[in-house]
This record gives sequence, structure tokens and C-alpha cells, in this order.
Amino acid sequence: QVQLVESGGGSVQAGGSLRLSCAVFGYTYEFYCMGWFRQAPGKEREGVAILYTGGSSTDYAASVKGRFTISQDNAKNTLYLQMNSLEPEDSAMYYCAADYSRRRCSQNDMGYWGKGTLVTISS
Repeated sequence: QVQLVESGGGSVQAGGSLRLSCAVFGYTYEFYCMGWFRQAPGKEREGVAILYTGGSSTDYAASVKGRFTISQDNAKNTLYLQMNSLEPEDSAMYYCAADYSRRRCSQNDMGYWGKGTLVTISS
């Protein structure tokens, strides 16, 4: 059974950095894509960053481009999100997600989700 387990959330001041990790357990072949999503209280979930594992291409939400970097360590079965220059608007629960389907990846409609890690940015 596939499991995604996030870690690395916390509370930092604006301008600071955090690195989120997502460890993957129980999968037998490589996902087509993996990504990070976030949801703040009272807001809809939004895609933050996505990585296509085949060619390692990436895409970012406009609000985080240039500040966040998504990456993977295949040897450790881990996905990362390096977040720099954090802003109070980045405060949210961050979720790791993945899927094997090209179609579902293109629609940000992932089938596998972690339980989330909380990020709080103070001004």
C-alpha cells in the first residue's frame, strides 16, 4: 500500500526558509508525477509545485515561482520542497501528492495523498 508521509513544517518569520520532505513507502514503480499542494483555512486547495519524474521537469504556481524549489531524491524515495523568502500568505497545510496517470497529473487530480504538514509564517 502506497503511503506518503510529509515532514518539515513549522513556524518561521517572514523572510525565512523551510524545507518540506515527503517520504514514499510501499510503491513498486515510479509515479508519473509528484507534487505539493497547500490549503489555508477558508481557502480552496491549490497546487504549489509539480515534478514529472520521467524527465524531472517542474512547474510552479505563479505565487511561489522563484522562491520555492521542488526536487526528488530517488535513492531515498523522497520528494522535497525548498521554500525561501516565506511570506505570511504562504501559511497553510502543505500536502504531498502523486499519481501514475499522465492524465491525472495534467489535471492536478492526484490519487495518492499524504496527511499534510503545517506551515505558519509570522510577519
